[in-house]
Amino acid sequence: MVKEQLADFGIRQAIKAIRTNPDKAIPRLLGGMDLIARGEMPTQRRIVREYLENKDSNAYQMLMYALNELDPAYFERIMQTFTVNVNFGGWSKQVELRERYGCNIPWAILLDPTSACNLHCTGCWAADYGNRLNLSFEDIDSIIEQGKELGVYLYIYTGGEPLVRKRDIVELCRRHDDCVFLAFTNGTLVDQEFIDAIRPCGNFIPAFSLEGDRESTDARRGKGVYDKVVGAMKLMRKNGLPFGISCCYTSENFDAVSSDTYIDQLIEWGALFAWYFHYMPVGSDASVDLMVSPEQREAMYHITRRWRVTKAIFPMDFQNDGQFTQGCIAGGRRYLHINAAGAVDPCVFVHFSDSNIHEKTLLECLQSPLFMAYHDGQPFNDNYLRPCPLLENPGELRRIIGETGARSSNLEGEETVEELCSRCDQYAEHWRPTAERLWGLDHACGPFSR
Repeated sequence: MVKEQLADFGIRQAIKAIRTNPDKAIPRLLGGMDLIARGEMPTQRRIVREYLENKDSNAYQMLMYALNELDPAYFERIMQTFTVNVNFGGWSKQVELRERYGCNIPWAILLDPTSACNLHCTGCWAADYGNRLNLSFEDIDSIIEQGKELGVYLYIYTGGEPLVRKRDIVELCRRHDDCVFLAFTNGTLVDQEFIDAIRPCGNFIPAFSLEGDRESTDARRGKGVYDKVVGAMKLMRKNGLPFGISCCYTSENFDAVSSDTYIDQLIEWGALFAWYFHYMPVGSDASVDLMVSPEQREAMYHITRRWRVTKAIFPMDFQNDGQFTQGCIAGGRRYLHINAAGAVDPCVFVHFSDSNIHEKTLLECLQSPLFMAYHDGQPFNDNYLRPCPLLENPGELRRIIGETGARSSNLEGEETVEELCSRCDQYAEHWRPTAERLWGLDHACGPFSR
């Protein structure tokens, strides 16, 4: 305990000093991270060390950008909270409680403050929930309090459009200043008033939804949305606040969002990360035609890995990065999803539930039959480029729902597990040969070799 307290203090002091003397502060920061981690996350710590000790790396360049461009107090607070609480301190508690309770304990919790949205984007499953549902302020506050008892300090707002609840989001950031909050937002509700309210909190990061250029974004989200999102990003940068991008890549927008021109533009606007999500055929208006081809998915696999070592931005590929998380992260293994009616889903893309936060504690939800089926079944495939029980292993989701009796949590109209999984059967078979070839290359060469 004394060593961890010293490491905590050392990390905080190193972050304070990193602006004036990065060459001295970075080794102190890395040493403190090693101490507080207690041997956990060795791969992640090795990668962070390799990047930050190399002044030519994109990660070092990103750090220098953050030091020079971001509001100093905001940068310091969010770095301290993310490093000490979200990652190393919280992680140690999660590991301890996984062993104690014999179930998954998540690293992050996704929740929908509301089902309401001011847009209706093509292929968006959130629209199925309608605009009548909300988690109350007290509901969200309770979820966060319960989560912190389990070592969870990262909360991610989805929806709906979470910034419909601006006032509550600001107050929750103030009340839980030991947590970090991220929001997937369409960006159209970000204005100077909101920025002025959130700045003193120092623990909020938006991820703006962007589908490529103006044509592809407006085609999916509505005319004029692209310009509003760009305006929100420019406003964030002008005020020195951090932000990233959330991008759903489909068969139609793939070329637009996978180009160097696109990623370079994001960097110019000031984005620190780009979170790529493979289009999933979920919801009543899901289109199988929007699912990417094996060739497109493989191309994204190579592109994001190249960008990580050549661009001053951190791209994440939710589906292709399964190798770094040892497979599926849903079902509470690393995260879970709570919808606006309180239903606790194993994944933001798997709308089936056997628990509700209004009826059970968070821990009881994690110990439910559905979540224990995830716990006992993970990984769902030894090839971590085929991690998902829906997209790449639809037979697994059929089995889980059949055995646990979980019901559809799609509140606008029930979707059977067969309806959902049948959209993925052909995709899974077509992706298998490519995944097996890439998995063999990764084992031979290492994930960052290309």
